[in-house]
Amino acid sequence: MRLSGKVVLVTGSASGIGEAAARLCSAEGALVIGIDLVPSPSCADSRIADVGDEEQVRKALEPIGRLDAVVTSAGIARRFPVAEQDSAGWDEVMRVNLRGTYLVSKYAIPKMKPRGGSIIHMASVVGVTGVRNRSAYVASKGAVIALTRNMALDYAKDKIRVNCLCPGFTKTPLILGLMNDSERLAKITALHPLGRLGEPEDIGHAVVFLASDESAWITGQSIAVDGGFTAGHAADV
Repeated sequence: MRLSGKVVLVTGSASGIGEAAARLCSAEGALVIGIDLVPSPSCADSRIADVGDEEQVRKALEPIGRLDAVVTSAGIARRFPVAEQDSAGWDEVMRVNLRGTYLVSKYAIPKMKPRGGSIIHMASVVGVTGVRNRSAYVASKGAVIALTRNMALDYAKDKIRVNCLCPGFTKTPLILGLMNDSERLAKITALHPLGRLGEPEDIGHAVVFLASDESAWITGQSIAVDGGFTAGHAADV
């Protein structure tokens, strides 16, 4: 098993991509510690914490003796352009998606330094290509991509690799509302050249690879797992 003996921390582990990542890491032999606002069904050790709250993050990570990999998957979304996005909603997206990524990394890195390891941030295709009506979400995910590069440089000396995944539109609670709108769902699906939306497991398998020693010479990268979304337009124009 590729993660045998490794200790992996996954945030947002109760559902969606985080749950799939936790489940697949566990299947590969890892001891998985999950952090979410509710219990995480696929984690041997499930902890309740708000990733945007520093004291809650500190308390959740303090008892952990060692970490080999960290997956920052907790996230929220809002669908508004800048002029229609209220400040409270903007701040909340940044608090969870960006501040949460920073805080979990801040308290996890000291537990990784003695042995090295892998940090996997969850960004998005919208962090690298334009999508309308998602100003706060796009900004937060673009910032996560930039933070990934910075952290990769800062912690390479400690043998801590830092990468991020950029999922395409994936069947998670964040987009469940689309499932009842067949016309809109068909349009979004058509944006992916492989002809389907992603499954959480599609992203989870990439997490396992980046958490494993198979990716030992990869750091500072933003890797699209997106069915071809960022490759270009699927339609023949």
